[in-house]
Amino acid sequence: MHKCIPTVYDVYDTDDGQLVLEEFISGVTVGEILKTGKYTYDGAKAVLSEICSALGFLHENGFVHRDIKPSNIMITASGSCKLLDFDASRAFDKNKEADTDVLGTVGYAPPEQYGITQSDARSDIYALGVLLNVMLTGNHPSECIAPGKAGRIVRRCTQINPDERYSDIEEFKRSL
Repeated sequence: MHKCIPTVYDVYDTDDGQLVLEEFISGVTVGEILKTGKYTYDGAKAVLSEICSALGFLHENGFVHRDIKPSNIMITASGSCKLLDFDASRAFDKNKEADTDVLGTVGYAPPEQYGITQSDARSDIYALGVLLNVMLTGNHPSECIAPGKAGRIVRRCTQINPDERYSDIEEFKRSL
């Protein structure tokens, strides 16, 4: 596995679906931190760089997270980051034109997750752009955009057309 992804110990099939037993992580979410203030650019960059590492691992293995948001990123007691909540994740299937399920969090989910086309790595990049803006300004990009370099990154990430976003997680990470 990956150091920024919780360890899964076991999975059980139940009548209602599946039960997943995974590592307990002590810490606070980015969402909880945002209740007390905003991040500096360097602080946001440090968190997003670790999350990019986790997403790079997922994308290389054919998965899209599809629910990147403040409450799904845990800052552990040791200061490292963990990407949480894989309920909306899916395997990318190059033979499909659109996602089979419309999932994700309103405001963070890109247009393609609403049945327009299939979500892919660029869908997670869209959500990272929204997240970066929220971490720096406390607001969704539709309300105000972070100034300077961060704003340029947010604008590129949140393009409606996925082809106009960063092409992959490494390109996004380098832009930080």
